[in-house]
Amino acid sequence: MVKRTTAINIRKAHRYLGIFLGIQFLMWTLSGMYFSWTDIDEIHGDHYRQLPVQKSSFTDLLGTAQLKGVGNVESLQLLEIAGRPYYWVNDTSLYDARTGEPKSHVSEDEALQVAAQHMRPDLKVSSILRIDEVGAHSEYRGKPLPAYEISYETKENLKAYVALDNGAFQTVRHRDWRWFDFLWMTHTMDYQGRDDFNTIVLRGFSLLGLITVLSGFLLWFISSPTVRKMIKRKK
Repeated sequence: MVKRTTAINIRKAHRYLGIFLGIQFLMWTLSGMYFSWTDIDEIHGDHYRQLPVQKSSFTDLLGTAQLKGVGNVESLQLLEIAGRPYYWVNDTSLYDARTGEPKSHVSEDEALQVAAQHMRPDLKVSSILRIDEVGAHSEYRGKPLPAYEISYETKENLKAYVALDNGAFQTVRHRDWRWFDFLWMTHTMDYQGRDDFNTIVLRGFSLLGLITVLSGFLLWFISSPTVRKMIKRKK
């Protein structure tokens, strides 16, 4: 059998590892429960949106050769802004698809009309704000900038985002999404971008968690009366 000193050391290691890792184990458990009990479509804010989005059809559209100042076309997307057709060319330039005139950006009123096409009609806008930059932890991180942030009169602090350069509707954010985002951060332990599963912190805690579990099994083995009896019988 294992010496008493060795058993005490294993017990201490298991106890202190449990204390050190306990909070993170609790966050993994709580976040996992939250993820399994929530509807991902509601987290995405689909219940605030008009789905599917009603899109218009257009006629009398110009060809790319008739757009002013357009050279080689690598990508082309037809967008609707405030009821009018526009070409988004090479992910950089916006053109009126009927006149060929370039458009520098969409106005606040146009952004509101784009949002109205995607959001439920019963929602009331409380404010609209232009944002030119966001932090690493922003709910709008990784999306096109500048953009319009449109807030609605709801308890959930609902916001919609529309890109300023091409008027494309980007995303919806609300209270449940923000909870999900925070818990996802604690789950992945990526405190910068949220989505990196290869962080050193996560790898370290995962390894320590495995050691804690194995030390628990070892502690049970060396302290189990049944195991002791079996070893004595073999001797």
